[in-house]
Amino acid sequence: MSEPIVSPPSASSQRDSSSARPRILYLGGTHDQVVDIRQRFGKDVEIVEVLSPVKALVHFAREDFAAVYCDADHFARAAEVGQLIRNDRILQGMPDGLVLIDSQNQILWGNGRLSEWSGCQEVVGENFYHVLGSPEILGPDFCPFHTALSTNQPSASTLRCEENRYFRVHAAPILEVGQDAPQNLVVSIHNISAEIMHQQKLAAIHQAGVELADLTTDEIANLTVEERIELLKSNILQCTQDVLQLDVIEIRMLDLKTTELVSIMSLGMHPEASERKLYSGVEGHGVTGFVAAMGKSYVCEHTSDDPLYLEGAEGARSSLTVPLILHDQVIGTLNVESPEVSAFSESDLQFLEIFARNVAVGLNTLELLAAEKASTAAASVEAIHSAVALPVDDILNDAVNVMERYIGHEPEVLKRLQNILRNTRDIKQVIQKVGQSMAPVTASPTADVTAARPLLAGRRILVVDADEGVRTAAHALLERYHSIVETAQDGNAARSMVRNLGPTEAYDVIIADIRLPDMNGYELQLKLKELMEQVPMVLMTSFGYDPGHSIVKARKEGLRCVLYKPFHLDQLVSVVEEIVSADVVAPADDIVS
Repeated sequence: MSEPIVSPPSASSQRDSSSARPRILYLGGTHDQVVDIRQRFGKDVEIVEVLSPVKALVHFAREDFAAVYCDADHFARAAEVGQLIRNDRILQGMPDGLVLIDSQNQILWGNGRLSEWSGCQEVVGENFYHVLGSPEILGPDFCPFHTALSTNQPSASTLRCEENRYFRVHAAPILEVGQDAPQNLVVSIHNISAEIMHQQKLAAIHQAGVELADLTTDEIANLTVEERIELLKSNILQCTQDVLQLDVIEIRMLDLKTTELVSIMSLGMHPEASERKLYSGVEGHGVTGFVAAMGKSYVCEHTSDDPLYLEGAEGARSSLTVPLILHDQVIGTLNVESPEVSAFSESDLQFLEIFARNVAVGLNTLELLAAEKASTAAASVEAIHSAVALPVDDILNDAVNVMERYIGHEPEVLKRLQNILRNTRDIKQVIQKVGQSMAPVTASPTADVTAARPLLAGRRILVVDADEGVRTAAHALLERYHSIVETAQDGNAARSMVRNLGPTEAYDVIIADIRLPDMNGYELQLKLKELMEQVPMVLMTSFGYDPGHSIVKARKEGLRCVLYKPFHLDQLVSVVEEIVSADVVAPADDIVS
C-alpha cells in the first residue's frame, strides 16, 4: 500500500548520523492508520510528515533526510518529486533559473541559478521580487504570479533589474490533489539582458541614423562642399563613438566614372593608408576595393593571415568593411579596424551594415538638399497651386454659367462677371510669378523641366472630363511646364468656357473625354465648331470604347488625335506639343496610344 522513494543521504546527514536520529520524510495519505509508520520505525527514527508532494519537495530542499517514504495516494506524483530530486544536479546546470514559490511570492525551492544572478547565497525562504532587488515589471502581464494563481493558467512578463539587466519570467500554477485552487507556482527565469541590449543598440543606431540625415536646407544653404562634408563627418563621429563605440573608421566615396574610392573621412587610420589610391576591384585594392566591387560586407579575422588586407590603422589585427548602398547601388565603403584578433561579431556586422545605410542616406541627403536650395520655393508654390487649381476652375465654370443668363440683359452685371473671370484666370499666373520671385538668385537646380518643353509654356489648354482625378492630373502634369490649364466637367460647361473667352484669348488645345455626362465627344466638337473656326480637339477614351462611332465621326470633322486612358506624361505632352506646333490640321487617322 505504501512505497518508499529512497535517495542517497546528503553530506550533512552523513556528518550528523552519529549524533542524531535518522530523519525520514513521510508523504502521508489515507493509509496512515493502516501503515502506522511511527510504530514500525520506533523512537530511533524521526518522522517528518507532510501531506503534498510540493511540501515534500520544499522540506527536502531545506532539510536533510535519510529517506523519503510515500503513501500510495501520492505515489505517482511523489515519483515525479523523487525524479526531480534525483535530477537536482541537472536542474542546477540549466542556463535558466527555476524556482518554486507560494502564494506570497516566497521561494520554496530553487535550482541555484537565481542565487547566482542575485548574489544571494540563500534564496529559499526569501521573497522572489526582493531577491531581484524589487525590479520594474514591464509587462505584458504586470501581475504575472497573481494572474497564474487566480486563473490557473500560465502567465509571463519581463522584469528590469538594476545594472540594466532583464529577465523574462514564466509562471505555471501547480494544482494539487484535493485543492480547488493552486497555492504554488513553478517559475522559470530566463536572462534576456543580451537580447534587450541588442534591441536597444539597434534602436540607438536607428535614431542616430535619423539624426545623421536630419539636415535642413537652412543648415547647408551657404555651405561649400567641403563644409558639408565636415558637417556630416561630425555627425558620423558622434554616432560611431557614442553608439558603436568605435575609434577607427574610414569612409570612401565611389566615383562612378573612374571607379576610384575617394577618402572623405578618416579617423585613427595611418596617414599613408588614408592617402592611398584605391579603386573598385576584386584584386589589388585591398578589402575596400573588394567590398566596393562585390557589394558585400567583409570580415577580416586576422590581418596578418588575410591576403586582401592592406595596412590601415597602426597595429590593427582585424577589420570589418561594409558597402555604402543607396537604391541598390554601391556608392562607397565604410571600414572599421581593431587591435584585437577576431574583434567583430555577427552583431557588430549587423550594426555596422545598418549604420552604413544611414551614412549612405546622409550623404545623399546632402546632395539633395544642395539642389533643394534652388527648388524649395518652386515646390512650395506648386503645392499651393495644386491646391487651388480645381476650386479656381469651379469659379470659372460658375461665372461663365451666370454670364450666359445675363448676356443682352444686364450690361453692368455682365461687366462685373467679366472682371471676375479675368481676375480668377489671373490667380494661377500670379501664384507662379510669386514663386519665381521667391526663388533664390543663386539657385542652380539639378534639372530644369520647363526647358525641355518650351512649346508648352503659356499655352492655354481646356480639359473636359467628369472624373476629378483626370482634371487634377491634367493640372499637375501640364502646369509644371507653365501651361495655362482650365477644366470643365461636361460639354455645356466647356462650351460656355469657350464662348466667354476674351477677344484676344483662345484655347490652343481642347482635350475631352469621349463620354461626357451631357453629350459625347463628337457632339461637343460640333458645338465648338459653331464658336471656333478650327477646333484643336483631342478625344480621350478607354481602349475599345467608342459609343456611336464617335471617333470615326469626329475624324471627319477634323479630329486631330485620340489619347487612350490611362495616359502617361510623355503621351499627354507629345499630343499637346504636336497640336500647338502644327501649322495645318494633321491627318484624321493620327492616333496616339
